[in-house]
Amino acid sequence: MSRTRRPGSSPGAAITSSPWVLVAIGVIVMVVLLVVALGSVRGRRTFPAAAPSDPVMSLPGLPSSPPTPSGGPAAPSSTAARPVVPGLSPRSTVLPAAPTPVAPTSSPRAGGRPAPPPPPPAPPSAVTGRYAVVSSFDGGFIGEVRLVNTGGAARGWTVRLTFPGGRLVTAWVQGAEQGTFGFADDVFTYRSGVDLAAGASVPVQFHIERAGLRPASCTVDGVTCAGL
Repeated sequence: MSRTRRPGSSPGAAITSSPWVLVAIGVIVMVVLLVVALGSVRGRRTFPAAAPSDPVMSLPGLPSSPPTPSGGPAAPSSTAARPVVPGLSPRSTVLPAAPTPVAPTSSPRAGGRPAPPPPPPAPPSAVTGRYAVVSSFDGGFIGEVRLVNTGGAARGWTVRLTFPGGRLVTAWVQGAEQGTFGFADDVFTYRSGVDLAAGASVPVQFHIERAGLRPASCTVDGVTCAGL
């Protein structure tokens, strides 16, 4: 009777059946990899190179003075180079005086508004006047200023006469609406009550005493009367 041979256990099956063996192998592999990584990092570490030292500057030597003919001590040479002190100049260090600041002078109109142009002269009045003596008597006379409107529209007017030392008795407008009059400081003034129509004419008459027949001045709206 033959005996049946049981199959023996293989090494791989033993490793598989023991989990602690796998854990130990994994730990060993990790340690090996860590050691390899540390070695590579140490091999790549670099150190900064030493900074170059400053160059050494040599100072020029002083020229030796020539020996004297008599063999005595050498006299100091006036042409020997003197040691130069850094930061100082062999020239004069006296600085020129600073210029005195001058205050700026501004024009009277600098920055200001320009002067306004003068107003245009007033046009001459359309109402003109002519002076005349109507009648005279002892101690006084009757005078008049005849007004004429030469314009194309009705205009007001103002008559002024100067009688030095005279006295105004009364005044009126002949055949027209009366205005207002006054006498102050030898000046007789009459202002129209209504405007004078275009092309119309009207006399302003007045009674003056203790004065000459001719006034010192006569104007209508600032324009000198005719007939003086």
